[in-house]
Amino acid sequence: MGGNLSAVFAVLSLVSALAAALYAVVRLRARRGIATATQRATYEVLHTAGLAADPLRAGLTPAGAAKAVRHLRALVGAVGLALTDRAELLALDGRGTHHGEQLLAAARRAAATERSTVLGDAELQCDRVDCPVRGAVVAPLTGADGRVVGALVAVADGPPAPGLVQATLETAHWAGNQLALAELDSSRERLARAEIRALRAQISPHFIYNALTAIGSFVRTDPERARELILEFAEFTRYSFRAHGEFTTLAEELRSIDRYLTIERARFGDRLQVRLQIAPEVLPVTLPFLCLQPLVENAVRHGLSRKPGTGMVSIEARDAGAECHITVEDDGVGMDPATLTAGIAELARSTGDPGDDSGQHVGLSNVDERLRSVFGDRFGLVVETGLGSGTKVSMRVPKFHPGVRAGS
Repeated sequence: MGGNLSAVFAVLSLVSALAAALYAVVRLRARRGIATATQRATYEVLHTAGLAADPLRAGLTPAGAAKAVRHLRALVGAVGLALTDRAELLALDGRGTHHGEQLLAAARRAAATERSTVLGDAELQCDRVDCPVRGAVVAPLTGADGRVVGALVAVADGPPAPGLVQATLETAHWAGNQLALAELDSSRERLARAEIRALRAQISPHFIYNALTAIGSFVRTDPERARELILEFAEFTRYSFRAHGEFTTLAEELRSIDRYLTIERARFGDRLQVRLQIAPEVLPVTLPFLCLQPLVENAVRHGLSRKPGTGMVSIEARDAGAECHITVEDDGVGMDPATLTAGIAELARSTGDPGDDSGQHVGLSNVDERLRSVFGDRFGLVVETGLGSGTKVSMRVPKFHPGVRAGS
């Protein structure tokens, strides 16, 4: 009797375990059943492509190739896959390591001729009797401006089938697009650095001379104030000519502007009045380096220096939900809007002089282009001006933007 009960309990335990396993399988299949087989295959391809895209977007380097090659091999479906530049084998995943020199030579030929090629046994002979490599497909990698920057080599364990050839060519075309985007990103960064250098060159000639002249006027009459102004000037130039980072915070930009205005007030005296209205919650907002300071400098230099009597510069930064809204306004002489528009349009042909309005056009155009390139066309400058009506320059900056952070 006891033996029979034990057998019954054993059977019941087995049935219970099977039921639990069946329930788990049903739940798993139900969860997977949200998508069709085609949709799942599409997801897998896109997911794998995304994993390969990230390192490729950093450029064709040994480190990036080593991270991307495994995912590219999965996309192609090859037993082995290599990535090369025009001179070196950067990475190889899977089979074919001992054929590295032959694959590199084929990749160099493909890069030089800018034509894909299929290799067979004759081109890939070796002394190993157990060698699984029977062929390869070599496709050039085309970067920006149609230049061949390297090659993708898919290794086959038999004569390369048409499907492998087509998959290799399409994957090489896709990878080349990622490398082209990497080159464009690098070009954009170089352009941004060049634009910052242009702004620094604009700051140097007129401001530095005036600042030193103002400081010199206090050396004998008020040495302590002259010393304070020298320190402010040193901190201002240190910030303006710093060698790293395309971005800064609103707080850092305002600190530099305060130093600039301190020096300018020493020059203009009571003629220059400043009004600040800054919401504390927007101080950490990240914005392109030297995008606010030139607007304040333009307000003083072009708006108020020509105005008789007292002039006011107002700087406002307010919280606007997902954005920070910033305005720089002066009650100076203003200018004809048509003249401003024409001046910006003619910048490419204008040599300009630090004493005329071309510097204002350069500053506004430079800041506008950098805002649009970083945040999008919706975030350019808005300029309101008129003869005798002063000038108001407004900008919108998103509080959070992918890839944008202070010091980067």
